[in-house]
Amino acid sequence: MTPQSRLSTSVKPHIALIVCNIVWAMDYPFYNLVLPRWVDPIAMVSGSLAVTALFSLVPLLWQRGERIDRRDIPKMIGAALLVGVMRKTLIMYGLSKTSPIDGSIIDTIVPLLVLLLSVILGIDRFTRLKVAGLVLGMGGAIAVVLTGVSASHTHSHLWGNVMIFLAACATSVYMVWFKRVVAKYNVTTVLRWIYCISAVVMLPFGFRAILHTDYAAMTIPIVLASLFVLTLPTYLPNLMLNYALKTVQPTVSSIYTYLQPVIAIALSVAMGLDRLHWDTALFAVVIFVGVGLVLRSYLVRRDAPGSRVH
Repeated sequence: MTPQSRLSTSVKPHIALIVCNIVWAMDYPFYNLVLPRWVDPIAMVSGSLAVTALFSLVPLLWQRGERIDRRDIPKMIGAALLVGVMRKTLIMYGLSKTSPIDGSIIDTIVPLLVLLLSVILGIDRFTRLKVAGLVLGMGGAIAVVLTGVSASHTHSHLWGNVMIFLAACATSVYMVWFKRVVAKYNVTTVLRWIYCISAVVMLPFGFRAILHTDYAAMTIPIVLASLFVLTLPTYLPNLMLNYALKTVQPTVSSIYTYLQPVIAIALSVAMGLDRLHWDTALFAVVIFVGVGLVLRSYLVRRDAPGSRVH
């Protein structure tokens, strides 16, 4: 392999991580723009899962379908219900009720929740640094959630923040509980099972809402934002993330997730959807410091809580 090709191979995973985190950061303001004024959240959940399921079938045009062990089928169904149905529903309903800035900050606690679950299941162990980071990060996240009751946070709502927090919990459980099963198969196979099952489960609930959406009332910017939410934030970023994880340490990939609140805040303020409050900024710094302490504790051991899934 030439030096130029080696450089290309080493750079591509980092480009993939940057792109997928930028796309995920754009979720927050665009979801908030479209939901629930223009599209009912259940309609958007069902529609986005159906589109993602169709995307997941495309690799079958050039790739033979991979056989799944019968013992793993119930686990795939569980993964689909958890990360496809539950997380997607909580994220969309949560962002229809709260600030995109608060939502993006709350969702950054996933590495901390993964650590907590890993310790509970005996996969990991606590150290002083991890405990300090966990206390700081969880304290900051709870503070952001509770700002939803503050009169000064007109764009935020307590129950919306709680839903985003529960979505982060669903992601964490998926990453810890289903890690071994997901690692057994190709990325395209896992995504195909998860999103085809999720679409079949959700379409009966959202089909009526999809039909009754007032498409004629949508302006061109709203149509474009809706198309973005339907097509981009799920399948493609998850493909890029899993491609990157083949060569990049989880510790490194976790660091890239902190691009998301920065980009989400910039977009939300620029689009006039929200404004950054001093207390939210302070709590965000507390979360980042907490997660930073946890990540630092893994540098010597060269392992870390997993990266995020949308």
